Amino acid sequence: MTLAGFRKLMWGMVVFATVVLVAGYAANWELERRAGDSLNTAATTSGIGGAFTMTDSSGREVTEETYAGKVWMMFMGFINCPDICPTTLAEMSGWLKELGADEDGIRGFLVTVDPDRDTPEVVSRYISSFDDRIVGLVPTANQLESFAENYKVHYDKVPLKEGGYTMDHTAGVLLFDQSGRLSGTIDLHEDRETALAKLRNLLNGEERS
Repeated sequence: MTLAGFRKLMWGMVVFATVVLVAGYAANWELERRAGDSLNTAATTSGIGGAFTMTDSSGREVTEETYAGKVWMMFMGFINCPDICPTTLAEMSGWLKELGADEDGIRGFLVTVDPDRDTPEVVSRYISSFDDRIVGLVPTANQLESFAENYKVHYDKVPLKEGGYTMDHTAGVLLFDQSGRLSGTIDLHEDRETALAKLRNLLNGEERS
């Protein structure tokens, strides 16, 4: 093979690899975007919520009683998510910062839908970049199945053509009041002030949003 031919071959391989990576990224984003569309509909249904048992990012077993009396922002995601998950967690951190560092009546949760890869140690490193009132929760496969049933959310492992997999899951943030009752949601399209108004209403014990 000539030098020119070798260079053409190498450039072809680079272009192919780039196309594969972009296609995988786009597929993952589209799955999460579609997943968020059903969240508001689910949130209007009664009977959402209830008991759960998981392991937090420090390795401690926790239940819903661990966080009783606090407002919850509940988000499902996974560490290998390239876009929606880190963006949502960054927004949650921004809301918490706006509410004030002394506001201890609220917790955010990242419930991983990928416990095969997202160990407590992995989740701990990941969420350290966000507000420390955001807690990483790692369920077993059975615990995740039970949580999804009780909280009316969904998740699914989706193989990628280039190998590996991504996760399709409910996007958006579920809001629960201090009694553990579903109050509403913050979806992917709501602005900062709308989100903050909902959180302040919950913290003040006002009418559910």
